[in-house]
Amino acid sequence: MRVTVCFYSYFKDLTGCARLTEELADGSTLDDLFKALAVRFPKLGVMQKAALMAVGVGYQPRTYVLSEGEEVSLFPPVQGG
Repeated sequence: MRVTVCFYSYFKDLTGCARLTEELADGSTLDDLFKALAVRFPKLGVMQKAALMAVGVGYQPRTYVLSEGEEVSLFPPVQGG
């Protein structure tokens, strides 16, 4: 299945992009997605425990099972201005 991943704040700097499409096995969770992204973007991996993850407009636990076409947003733990 494919999901869209959007990176916000300094996560864009860590990955070098604001948005991408990731291919995952059916039944993959948010945790599976983050682990795949950490392999692809090692600098992101150090943020694994602190990253906030939302699907659509709601934050979800790492055990959330993803569905085809969903949009996942990754945020660093602290944002401000």
